[in-house]
Amino acid sequence: MEALDLARWQFGIVTVYHFIFVPLTIGLAPLVAIMQTAWVRTGNDRWLRLTKFFGKLLLINFAIGVATGIVQEFQFGMNWSEYSRFVGDVFGAPLAMEALAAFFVESTFLGLWIFGWDRLNKKVHLACIWAVAIAVNLSAYFILAANSWMQHPVGTIYNEETGRAELVDIWAVLSNNTLLAAFPHTVTAAFLTAGGFVTAICAWWMVRLVRTRRPENVELARDIYRPGMTLGVITMLVAGIGVGISGDIQGKIMYEQQPGKMSSAEALCDGEEGAGFSLITIGDLSNSCEGVVHELKVPYLASYLGTGSFTGPDSYLPGVNDVQEQMTERYGDTTLDGEPVEYTPNLFVTYWSFRLMIGLAVFSVALALSALWLTRKGRVTDKVWFSRLAMVAIPAPFLAASFGWIFTEMGRQPWVVAPNPTGIDAVRLLTERGVSTVVSPGMVIASMVAFTLLYAVLAVVWFRLMRRYALEGVPDTVRDESPEAQDDDADRPLSFAY
Repeated sequence: MEALDLARWQFGIVTVYHFIFVPLTIGLAPLVAIMQTAWVRTGNDRWLRLTKFFGKLLLINFAIGVATGIVQEFQFGMNWSEYSRFVGDVFGAPLAMEALAAFFVESTFLGLWIFGWDRLNKKVHLACIWAVAIAVNLSAYFILAANSWMQHPVGTIYNEETGRAELVDIWAVLSNNTLLAAFPHTVTAAFLTAGGFVTAICAWWMVRLVRTRRPENVELARDIYRPGMTLGVITMLVAGIGVGISGDIQGKIMYEQQPGKMSSAEALCDGEEGAGFSLITIGDLSNSCEGVVHELKVPYLASYLGTGSFTGPDSYLPGVNDVQEQMTERYGDTTLDGEPVEYTPNLFVTYWSFRLMIGLAVFSVALALSALWLTRKGRVTDKVWFSRLAMVAIPAPFLAASFGWIFTEMGRQPWVVAPNPTGIDAVRLLTERGVSTVVSPGMVIASMVAFTLLYAVLAVVWFRLMRRYALEGVPDTVRDESPEAQDDDADRPLSFAY
């Protein structure tokens, strides 16, 4: 394999692995903050116990996410130095803002939250976790700003003397319409992930406790895990609606900016009015588009997703063959070997990643609806199938988010910086032109193997820690009743015994 292919594989492995932890952190931090807010406002110990329980899982996930995310920065200089040279003036700005304004805040206040339980007034302590929750979402905004610029470059000029893109309007980058669509879609998907995580763990514990038939365990399930599960289900329902609405908006913007991505998502070979959305496709999903047969279709849906019209001229979707012809005529770039550029992304990957992204959400829907039915009117349940569904549903939104990320990035190919259809044509870069010219295949293989093995170890550590503390359940609480503690601060939070 060439250095380009190996560099892409390495970046893909590192990015997808890191992105496993990102949605849970983005969504779970606000949920933990809501739990702690409920405790501060009501004084009910159930919310304090849930805060400590899911707060510990949040910390484990956050730590592994930080460790895997740091490697991302180094890859731009190691394997993609030509890309960094071309876009560094633009791409580096939102990343620097993320590190200085967001990551610094979340790291600082997370430390205060961890060590401030018995030292800070509980309202000040509550403000710390809310600062973390806001900062992790702000961090996501800046990172998506950088990625959205790659999808739709704005606020930039091309310097012919240096051969580089140069930033002229940071506010254009931070208000990019691609970003304004991608951010709510990503964040609501993160809340769906976190809501499913909280719901599934609480559901599993509820079934386990109720099946013991011991009154104290049934009461624990009703008093602790059912409210936690209810919070998770509400989060899932609201987030699910948000994912659908923001995804629809994003699809229409994607059609305007990257029509080839939309056509590839449907494996639509030739342009069509009122194009249907295929559920199953057979045949050769190679980029030649030969032999593709859509066996089962939802009529007109693909056209609506892209254009907002079901039928008529406004519903026309160009096929991948049309996009190839248009892009070749407009840009005419050739590969470094002098071969014509294949402007169509990998159809197999884009087609199936798009469907897996949507299809895996079914598990989240099934879990939410089942939870609502089984716990209606204050009930708790001992249905074993429900606890098994909960365990199956935990990884579903994680995988859906990962496939969504794969679709977003693979659908942009062959561009690492896709051209803005209404912008400056020179601000564009083919992926093959962004790879480092001095990095040999052997060097990339060595680093890729090392990172993959290290990440495999971290994955085992993450899973074992999350499983261990999830199986411990909510902690017991004991209040410090000493006169000194009562006189010092009546609002001081509880200590915990494990």
